[in-house]
Amino acid sequence: MNDRNGLQSPLRSDALEKILGQVSYVDDLQPAGVLFGATIRTSLPGGTLKSVQRNPDWDWTGFIIVTAGDIPGKNAVKMLEDDQPILVEHHYRHAGEPVVLLAHRNRQILHAALAQIQLQERAGADPIWDVDASLESDTPVIPQNTYTDYLLQKGDLSAGESECDVFVELRAETSAQEQLYIEPQGMIAQLLPDGRMRVEGSMQCPYYVLDALRQCLGWEEERIQVVQTTTGGAFGGKEDYPSVIACHAALLALKANGQPVKIIYDRSEDLRVTPKRHPSRTRVRLGATRDGELRMIDMDFAIDGGAYRTLSPVVLSRGVIHAPGPYHCAHVRVRGRAVFTNHPPFGAFRGFGAPQSIFAMEIAMDQLAVKLGMDQVALRRKNLLRPGLASATSDVQSHDCFAEEVLDLALARSHYYEKRAAFAAWNQRGGDTRRGIGLACFAHGAGFTGNGEIYLASRLSLALLPDGMVEILCSNTEMGQGAATTLAQVAAEALGVPLEYVRFPAVDTSRVPNSGPTVASRTCMVVGGLVATAAKKLRRNLEERGLDLERFDVGQYREHCAALCAEKGGEWRVTETYQAPPGIVWDEKRFQGRAYASFAWACYVAEIEVDMTTLETRLLHFTAVQEIGKAVHTRIAQGQIEGGVVQGIGWALFEDILWSDKGTMANDRLTNYIIPTSADIPEIDVVFLEKGLGAGPNGAKGIGELPMDGPAPAILNALHNALGVAVTQIPASPERLLRILHGHLEAVQ
Repeated sequence: MNDRNGLQSPLRSDALEKILGQVSYVDDLQPAGVLFGATIRTSLPGGTLKSVQRNPDWDWTGFIIVTAGDIPGKNAVKMLEDDQPILVEHHYRHAGEPVVLLAHRNRQILHAALAQIQLQERAGADPIWDVDASLESDTPVIPQNTYTDYLLQKGDLSAGESECDVFVELRAETSAQEQLYIEPQGMIAQLLPDGRMRVEGSMQCPYYVLDALRQCLGWEEERIQVVQTTTGGAFGGKEDYPSVIACHAALLALKANGQPVKIIYDRSEDLRVTPKRHPSRTRVRLGATRDGELRMIDMDFAIDGGAYRTLSPVVLSRGVIHAPGPYHCAHVRVRGRAVFTNHPPFGAFRGFGAPQSIFAMEIAMDQLAVKLGMDQVALRRKNLLRPGLASATSDVQSHDCFAEEVLDLALARSHYYEKRAAFAAWNQRGGDTRRGIGLACFAHGAGFTGNGEIYLASRLSLALLPDGMVEILCSNTEMGQGAATTLAQVAAEALGVPLEYVRFPAVDTSRVPNSGPTVASRTCMVVGGLVATAAKKLRRNLEERGLDLERFDVGQYREHCAALCAEKGGEWRVTETYQAPPGIVWDEKRFQGRAYASFAWACYVAEIEVDMTTLETRLLHFTAVQEIGKAVHTRIAQGQIEGGVVQGIGWALFEDILWSDKGTMANDRLTNYIIPTSADIPEIDVVFLEKGLGAGPNGAKGIGELPMDGPAPAILNALHNALGVAVTQIPASPERLLRILHGHLEAVQ
């Protein structure tokens, strides 16, 4: 299949089954004798559990009941810190925490029984919902109500301030966002006859789940098997929370005498209790000379971590590193804090902290341009990183820096200046709508931050079978992003065989090594690199035994594969372990050095129209230009960009999580949590620059998170251009725009 760039993009390996509805997701699996599980949760936003009372008149025959006292191992979810209980025993921090697990063979009877168990709870201190209120609290729940406090500093801020002629200050706020994967969370657990616990379900990171089960059950790894079922979307939402639901299913299965237990959340429960994108508050102060040279960037970046630490420190870390944008500035300070509140914990979501901080920086750059009386593009061009200049982390840029090139291409592709003039003329006519155009420049680092990939020491194997089939054995998962096809394509190309000879089996921790989690835009770049290296090693093994893979012949290939496998008495395996590329030096305490092996560079342009009666915002066109090293599968890469842009549009304009007085999501239905539909999405012009300088196979870079960074600031800068007033909070709903415009009118009267 030829894509629109004229390159070859083979069909996705999972496409036909999914289109025809032949794939089995976790809730489609019906093991014999399966019991269904459900959860009873706290109702108060923090407090103490006094007692659990069962109705003595209810027939409890056939029920499996689990409380904290039934946990054989440690009652803590295995994450960065063991502060979150698997089941509440005494104290808790948010509404919706799990207390009692029930299982029964009949789902209707099970749900009826939930009302027959009452929790006696005592309220704790007054709940805290706001990060600044939390930081100012005189009765912190944790020290300073801060999970993590980071400081990125370069130069001398006071010296930079003295060099500035013009300053701009603003407060930017971003809301929580729900991942809204198509398939809700779900797990099946069963105690096998040989004494092992098998857990299968919808997940991104099987080894995270394995580690959580080891700690919960107090067992050795060999007694636990984790299998990923076909996963209907994740976007980060199935990174950490599957560990929770897997432990719950396993605890019920432990008491079920070999009967499998299935826990599947309905959409409402999923929306109420699972992690979402961290809300953020950023105070920005930029200073520049009269001619627009940035001399000072000062940012106070705070994210709402919710009631437990979970993944907030690493989300914060990426947000802090990306906060100063793709700009050169001699004097920079970014303080980042992840803050306690009584909301359910927030977690991973595509972009992982960078969209929040990039949003603040890019809207501040537009306002600085206005203050200077300078063109927004000219301001950016003057300050963009170039080879030889140092980033905010003191990383001196080399030839793999394309900030200015993507800007130039985006301007040309979108006809930026022509559109801006045409929109200005449109607005002067004073009709029913106003039009605007805005842009955002940004870069996104792929892979784990700093030394994270070295610490992971990811391992991957290729298994050659006697019939010539090659299996990719890794813990990275296909969750709709096309990894199964992309990694198979990398292996086939490096090995020199047709794509149909490579397959990507279901991830099973009893068979595959730990190649790290499916997060951080690392799968194609880091894991794909391991695949390519292993495939080249396998090719050498075959060529050393006389096979010519330059001229592929099916018969000879299979003959040599059978002979090679016979040497091992079954299959032939090659295994590779991650080796960091040279030149990666990162100081984790000072936030200085090269934070990522590769950065992808981008410039996005949004064109919008605002109905001045309803204040609804409509996208007219969207241009997404990015330098990505190399597109392994161009069609899949294009889909990644389009999907990320759509999610960014939703975050910018539509998706507004409303909180109940208990701190849980109040609009927990698809009828009242509004996301963009096809009617809301304009033509998205996706443009790739491919310079082939990334750390992945053939110079590829990670791009999964990149497209989440740019849409929101580009859209709000377009609103600024259309309405003449700054919008610094998302989503930019009609109600919010009405308040801003009224406030602006009152200020000028």
